[in-house]
Amino acid sequence: MQLGFSRITEAKDYILTALLLVFAVVLLIGRNQGGINNIRKVSITLFSYLEEPLSNIRVYRQALKTNTDLRKQNILLLDELNRLRSAKQRNDELRELLEFSRTSNLTLHPAQIVAKKLNHVNNTLTINAGSKDGIQKGMPMISADGLIGKVVLTSPKFSQVMPFYNTLFRVSAKLQNTNAYGIVSWEREKINELELKYIPQTIPVDSGDVVVTSGYSNHFPPEIPIGEVIRTEPNKGKDTQRIFLRPYVELFTIAEGFVVTTNPDTAIKQLNEDYQELFK
Repeated sequence: MQLGFSRITEAKDYILTALLLVFAVVLLIGRNQGGINNIRKVSITLFSYLEEPLSNIRVYRQALKTNTDLRKQNILLLDELNRLRSAKQRNDELRELLEFSRTSNLTLHPAQIVAKKLNHVNNTLTINAGSKDGIQKGMPMISADGLIGKVVLTSPKFSQVMPFYNTLFRVSAKLQNTNAYGIVSWEREKINELELKYIPQTIPVDSGDVVVTSGYSNHFPPEIPIGEVIRTEPNKGKDTQRIFLRPYVELFTIAEGFVVTTNPDTAIKQLNEDYQELFK
């Protein structure tokens, strides 16, 4: 019992000491409340000065992140806009081809250009239509805008087309308003120009005049648009003039067209061959 009483006495001493310390702290705080308030004001002011640059850094980092996100979104929107524009252009071209096939009196087979070789020398186009589709050598290829070229090689599924931008290409043509006819070819002087030859200087020719196929060729039907006149020059030492054309078809962007599958009239071909035999 004495041992328990001594432990209680010792605990009372600790408890009393703790209470006295708490009371002393309360008195200290109460008496120095003004000083503590001043310390609190100074600390708040100091932290506010420290927090301002840190806050600016946070705002700057957030602005950078927002700017990056906006740039990504802008790139995605531009890509979507370009794809929509491309789809619209493609849709317009297909509508023109469909309308042309409906209104044309020619027998047409649609073909897509799957390869191009436009290196300013031996230019060729490859289409996804061949002998299995009735495509034959010499058949012309056209679009809704006009003449593209003629088939020169065929395989069962593909064919090669010689476009008008080829030094070997020739087509009988005429000025639509005067019916004066000559030969259209490409002389490699300029990639975007054709030349109509053998038109006499006495024939009036103006810029904007339309040049079409004459129909005198055994392969090209008549009245297929080729291009329009952009300028003329006198042919030195000759009675003819040089007539330069801008073709209606843009070979670098065209993707589809039609092959005219109408077979040439063999009687006319035979007649021409017989005529040539007269002079041998």
